[in-house]
Amino acid sequence: MLSAISSHWRLLRTLAKNPKFWLVLCGDAVLVVLAYYLACAIRFDSLLSGPIYGQFTGLLPLILAVKLPIFYLFGLYRGMWRYTSLNDIVNIAMATVCSSALVILLLLFGAHFLGFSRTVFILDSIFTFGCISCHRMLIRFACQRLANGSAYFRTARPAERKRLLLVGAGDAAARLLRELSENNHLPYKAVGLVDDDPAKTGMMLFNVPVLGVVGDIGEHARRAGAQEILIATVVIDKVEMRRIVELCQRTQLPVKVLPTMGELINGQVSIRTIRDMSFKDLLGREEVRLEQDRIGQYLTGKAVLITGAGGSIGSELCRQLLRFVPALIVLFDASEENLYRVQMELRHEHKGVRTVAILGNVQNFRLLNAAFRQHRPSVVFHTAAYKHVPLVERNPWQAVHNNILGTQLLMEAAIVHGVERFVLVSSDKAVRPTNVMGASKRVTELLMLAYNSSCWDGALSPAWQRAQDEEPAARLPLVPSRHATRFMGVRFGNVLGSSGSVVPLFKRQIDKGGPVTVTHPEVIRYFMSAEEAAQLILQSGSMGEGGEIFILKMGEPVKIADMARELIRLAGREPDSEIEIRFIGLRAGEKLYEELITEGEGIVDTHHEKIMVLQGEVMLPCSALCAQLERLTQQAQALDNKGIKETLRTIVPEYQPDFTV
Repeated sequence: MLSAISSHWRLLRTLAKNPKFWLVLCGDAVLVVLAYYLACAIRFDSLLSGPIYGQFTGLLPLILAVKLPIFYLFGLYRGMWRYTSLNDIVNIAMATVCSSALVILLLLFGAHFLGFSRTVFILDSIFTFGCISCHRMLIRFACQRLANGSAYFRTARPAERKRLLLVGAGDAAARLLRELSENNHLPYKAVGLVDDDPAKTGMMLFNVPVLGVVGDIGEHARRAGAQEILIATVVIDKVEMRRIVELCQRTQLPVKVLPTMGELINGQVSIRTIRDMSFKDLLGREEVRLEQDRIGQYLTGKAVLITGAGGSIGSELCRQLLRFVPALIVLFDASEENLYRVQMELRHEHKGVRTVAILGNVQNFRLLNAAFRQHRPSVVFHTAAYKHVPLVERNPWQAVHNNILGTQLLMEAAIVHGVERFVLVSSDKAVRPTNVMGASKRVTELLMLAYNSSCWDGALSPAWQRAQDEEPAARLPLVPSRHATRFMGVRFGNVLGSSGSVVPLFKRQIDKGGPVTVTHPEVIRYFMSAEEAAQLILQSGSMGEGGEIFILKMGEPVKIADMARELIRLAGREPDSEIEIRFIGLRAGEKLYEELITEGEGIVDTHHEKIMVLQGEVMLPCSALCAQLERLTQQAQALDNKGIKETLRTIVPEYQPDFTV
């Protein structure tokens, strides 16, 4: 009680030094007097005189002495009134009711309410609420006008604000229109809305009319003189999204869209976040439901190491990690440019998170050992890998060094240094692989299973053993006889916009006027966005007990030829007539279609609607697998293309190598 009184006293002393506090307080006092005067005047239907005036002046000190302190206790003098919101109006209503009730109680116990009109106090409450609320709204209005006026003189106002037609008249559109109404120096002016709900036609949203339904958007855009269209609605169904996009494209106006919630770290939709349409907007993917508490239990306050941190998946993992407040993010990448880019983004755009950037390869034993010893990561996300199928097919020794041996050393470092969770990012190309890249990813899955705590037989790779013999100065920790590291894998398809994706290639070809090259008319692939993939990786990491391969539900596969046509239309061109689509034949090691599951794998659903799991079966014990990989290492050092593929087929029996490459 004493501490609360002391806190209020300190706050009051601070407020008393602010001239604006006294201005608002005096304004409220005048409005309280005015409200009581109006209540009496209306009740008695005359100007106050005689005994009524005497009762008015006699009761004023009590009303002021009760209402103003209660207003203070309800926080009416601590808010920044230039940002008055609905919550503030609710506080004013509660303060008004409580203060009026207290005045009535005092009169009831002090004078038994004799000679006082009940109607006066009811009217007084209504007028007090109205006057104080209007006072606050006027403050907000004046502050915004002053701010906009100063911005007008301080910065160059857009010479011509683009006339914007919004698709959707819901919450997202309301937030955008509110921002536009409060900031007249933004380069947009909303001229209308369209919505699929015909009942909204004719209504106004922040003084912007709902012109009609989406089906008539061409006519509405012409009449409103729109220069751009913004899709300001959340559309989950891809068929519906394609319908809206087609209708918008017929207007031949530029079409923009709001980012998905998965793309926004803080979830704040703003006019500044709008972007051009992209293919992922046509996928119609549902927003990922994350179990925030469960994920936070293994990430919050922990050191997290991400290999391939500058890549599409690795960098997005870094962004998605921020909401769970890790103690440290260790960024590990072999690409100087990518590493620098993600480090600068985290440092300047997402302040408050500690990061350490390590430039190097995962197969560098000394570097791995030093990084784990110094930073003690509790969680490792392993996304680093060579992913370009044709390149890896022609350079299979690089897949051995980077994808397989680098992963093996990283797993052993996790065991020796006591990492709690190790999440391996795999690929749908690991299923019945026909190329070296897919086979190498399947080998990493087998390594993950063999090194898991329930199956590990204590064996380590010859590379680790040689390091122990040759470098005593490295201060290697003792290898435990048992370990508690939980290894798990996550398998999914193509990520839109990643370095191995066809989307960037198609965009460059479209910008140059074509042709757009597609390997085969019937080739299909699974796609998801980097944001969705990263979120599901984090979710899977919270679910694993060790030895699982989680499979992300990718939805319906996409025909690559259809994707090329959609991208051409998004660029405002017409496929086959303006931009040619040329079929060039399947590349080395490429399949017509990819799979997420091998026939016979025991896969089951999890409690998460977008994640399945298979409990992987250990194909080879760790010691036998290490012996096979030692032979693979020797073949990679000798650049033995055929030998590498034969050994991979021995380790992965379902692998169907192409020896002609």
